Amino acid sequence: MQRVNHLNQPIGDDVVWQAAQTPPRTNMDGRYCRLEPIDIDRHAADLFEAFSTDETGGIWTYLFTDPFETETDLRDWMAKACLGDDPLFYAIIDKGTKKAVGFATFMRIDPVMGVIEVGNINFSPLLQNTPAATEAMFLMMQRAFNELGYRRYEWKCDNLNAPSHKAAKRLGFKYEGLFRQAIMYKGRNRDTAWFSIIDSEWPVLESSFKAWLNPANFDSGGRQIKRMEEFRG
Repeated sequence: MQRVNHLNQPIGDDVVWQAAQTPPRTNMDGRYCRLEPIDIDRHAADLFEAFSTDETGGIWTYLFTDPFETETDLRDWMAKACLGDDPLFYAIIDKGTKKAVGFATFMRIDPVMGVIEVGNINFSPLLQNTPAATEAMFLMMQRAFNELGYRRYEWKCDNLNAPSHKAAKRLGFKYEGLFRQAIMYKGRNRDTAWFSIIDSEWPVLESSFKAWLNPANFDSGGRQIKRMEEFRG
C-alpha cells in the first residue's frame, strides 16, 4: 500500500541511511582478471598493444576519444584524463597473460546519495567475450554494493550503441529510459540511455555472477554451458 503523509499525499518509504564510501585506489582481484588503479608507466604499453588489435577503431566509436596513433598519444591522454578521482580509472589485467587489456571507471560518484556509475568502458578485442570481461564488471559491482555500501549502480550509453544496450541487460541492469539530446560529443548529438541496478536486486545478481563464473560452467574449450540469464531464472 502506498504511504501517504498527513495531507494524504503519496510519499516514499523511510530510509535509514549512512553515506557510502568513496572508491579506494586498491586492486580488485578475481579468478580471471585483476583491476588495478590505472598507472601510466605500468599499463600504457599493454593498453596500446591491446587496443591496436582493434583494426577498425570501432571500440572507440561511442567513447569521447578517438583511437590513438602512438603509445605517446595514449600516454598524453592518460595523463590528462585518467589520474583523477572521478572518473576513477582501473586497468583490467588478464591473469593469464598478466597484461592490461582494457579499462573501466567509477564515475559520477555520489556517496551522500549512494549513487555511483560504471563508465568509460573500453574492452580491447583481447578482453571481449571472455570470462574476464564479465568478471571485471562483477568485481566493480561487488565493490560498489558489498564494500562501499551504494544503493544505486548506473550504466549509461549512447542510445545508438546496441552492443552496450545488450551488455547492460545481460549483466542485469534494468532499462530506465531515454534522455534526449543529453550531451554532444565528437561534434554529434547523443541521446543517452539509462540503466541501473539497485541494492535490493543485487543479492540475486551476485549469486548469478558467481554461478556463471564458476569454472564448472565452462567446457573444455572454454565455452559457457549456461548463459548468465539462465542463472537468474
